[in-house]
Amino acid sequence: MPYSIRQRNNPSSPNIRKNGPKWKHLQNRSEAVNTNNANEYGLSFPTGYTAFKALLSARIVAAIWSHISDCDETFNYWEPSHFLMYGKGLQTWEYSPLYSLRSYTYLLFQLVPALIYNALLKPDKLIVFYFQRCLLALCCSACEVYFYKSTCREFGIHVGRMTLIFLLFSAGMFTSSTAFLPSSFSMYMTMLSIGAWYHRKYELAVFLTAISAFLSWPFASLIGVPIAIDMLFYRKEVGKFIKWCLLSCCIILLPMVRIDSLYYGKLVIAPLNLLIYNVFSSKGPDLYGVEPWYFYLLNGFLNFNFIFIGSLLTPLTLLTANRIVPVNARNPACLPYSLSILPLYLWLIVFIFQPHKEERFLFPIYPLICLCGALTLDAVQKIYFRLFVRTGQHYLHHTSLIVFPVVFITSLLGVTRIFALYKGYHAPMDTYMELSKMSAEGTLPTLNNFNLCVGKEWYRFPSSFFLPDDKWTLLFIKSEFNGQLPMYYSSGFDATSTIPEFMNDENKEEASRYVNITSCHFLVDLDTGQSTDLEPNYSSQIEKWVLLKVIPFLDNSKTNRWVRAFYIPYIWEKNAVFGSYNLLQARKLRVQPSKY
Repeated sequence: MPYSIRQRNNPSSPNIRKNGPKWKHLQNRSEAVNTNNANEYGLSFPTGYTAFKALLSARIVAAIWSHISDCDETFNYWEPSHFLMYGKGLQTWEYSPLYSLRSYTYLLFQLVPALIYNALLKPDKLIVFYFQRCLLALCCSACEVYFYKSTCREFGIHVGRMTLIFLLFSAGMFTSSTAFLPSSFSMYMTMLSIGAWYHRKYELAVFLTAISAFLSWPFASLIGVPIAIDMLFYRKEVGKFIKWCLLSCCIILLPMVRIDSLYYGKLVIAPLNLLIYNVFSSKGPDLYGVEPWYFYLLNGFLNFNFIFIGSLLTPLTLLTANRIVPVNARNPACLPYSLSILPLYLWLIVFIFQPHKEERFLFPIYPLICLCGALTLDAVQKIYFRLFVRTGQHYLHHTSLIVFPVVFITSLLGVTRIFALYKGYHAPMDTYMELSKMSAEGTLPTLNNFNLCVGKEWYRFPSSFFLPDDKWTLLFIKSEFNGQLPMYYSSGFDATSTIPEFMNDENKEEASRYVNITSCHFLVDLDTGQSTDLEPNYSSQIEKWVLLKVIPFLDNSKTNRWVRAFYIPYIWEKNAVFGSYNLLQARKLRVQPSKY
């Protein structure tokens, strides 16, 4: 349960007092920044345990409800993981030893619990998938609690509890928290490394930044630049910084190179390869997903609504508040605002001008968006208090008319966005789950092997964990898509070190990926009422296909953007336009065998 702490009569800083049995006593001057001995005023906030329970509840919901929104998550992480666990999975060109852009160490690091669980209990693959997702939910919640407590310590209880609320209810955290992506893992590490920095645990901050950069995503090292600036130029701890950089390389990078080299059959430094391809080659930056400069602004508003706008205004509101609020309002033992919130703006400046933009590229700074949104709200309260109230006990006692509407509106918009995502786009997950249900109920045809085909819906395949067993094979039929599709790993102990044929690093279409539709026992397709020669309406071909499952799926092209963005009961149902996500079974099961 929340408990109260006491604060001094300072209208600018709701600071922490050391009087709660569950609050760790502060050890040094910097940790005493947010403490005082006055007893006039109280401020309630959740303990770490309470925050953890709330966050874990939200993240478990995300693990169950959220769909896979990025095909990169499926084919670059879930599929290789399925191969490592079951010996069968789809391989992308990034895992070809010829290019070796991805790390098997990253996969193994996160799969250890799932591997043990699978070895001991032999559960269904679908259960393993959600087991892994729930583990990600647990890890994310623990990291968020640490970040929340460090925020309370550095910026005060009020900023900390607002950050916690924004984390809980934002659609961005819902989407990113349980995604099996390096950018999500880097988000976890951001919360830990920035949290360690706010606790003045510099060695730990450097080490966690190195884990993020080496193990998951090399670009995440950008988050650590302000930490390096603090150590090198403010604290003059050059020796300590160099020492922990070298130690991090030895502890993290060397074993990683060894493991990846064993899998690829040659010396591989995967983070370096990824960096070279994306930064120093002519292919990486603009080969996929080129978007206009304002893409992240629109995406940020969808995921964080007014919190995102507030985070962009944080420097301006802090400067304004500093002009109005007395200069002694912030203890000098705190980090300068210009340094403590720099990671967010450094990241935005770098990524907003990159031609290749994807939603997941902002995952590492999602917690910082919540923090800066809370800082803006806190600064606005201080400004309002100084301009319109001026006297009284404490600025928080006179600015609830600002806080409550902001919290209510932003939380409501976050929840409505989450509902819109679930109700509009969860159909592929439910459709593929039907296969496991049919297998468990014994309603499948009696066949030695099952071929499941996808055409234009290839990128919504949630992974082979949704296929009932190793008798099932995913096949691709030709559609309007003209890029490169993945192919299955070869069999044998050296599958990961075998260079596959017909792969390229330029996203050129490989015709060898396609099979004739006569090879298909089952087909998954989206029916929107539109068709082309390469993408006919298979559902209307009743002489060839039997419709087994139909689930509504939001048709973006026919639905107003505001309707599809946020779920409003009744209005959403009346104005949203749906297609149908269909599972089809071939009427004639005497089909040609698959080449796989």
